[in-house]
Amino acid sequence: MEQLLTQPAGSDRRPDATDGVASAYPTAVLVRFGAARYALPMESVAEVVAVPAITRIPGSPDWLAGVVNWRGRVLPVVDPRALLGADRNALPSSARLLVLSADGVEAGFLAEAVAGLLEAGSAVTAAPPATAKASASSLVSSVLSDAHGPLSLLDASAVLRLRAEQPSVRRGR
Repeated sequence: MEQLLTQPAGSDRRPDATDGVASAYPTAVLVRFGAARYALPMESVAEVVAVPAITRIPGSPDWLAGVVNWRGRVLPVVDPRALLGADRNALPSSARLLVLSADGVEAGFLAEAVAGLLEAGSAVTAAPPATAKASASSLVSSVLSDAHGPLSLLDASAVLRLRAEQPSVRRGR
């Protein structure tokens, strides 16, 4: 959670009706970035694999690690650490690539580790803190606590919408 607390209060924060309200959450895959825990809804995770060789794209933003060959297709890979305010050290051997899929859009999502599953349930949830970086609060749908402490539920659709921030470039033939 401390990685989210890096922008001054009064920042642009997405309003959320879940502030302090009991709500249901889906079964989710738990991932780690340093000491911070996040979860991605299971229905958006197509596959979890070891991180393959990533080809960096010159001039791409920090959050785009590059592309990989996934089942014969070029798959863009998001490195959310820059967006979430986590340290960008070399990936450990526990790192995994989660292939996210929603509405016909697919992208890879790097995680320093996959910590297991968060079973569906309900809990008191809150919106991302007002002090969260704008890039983090746009990806986090809510924050909740379980027996192991706080965790942020990530919005897989928001991660996949990052591609809209990239200009499309066509090369002449």
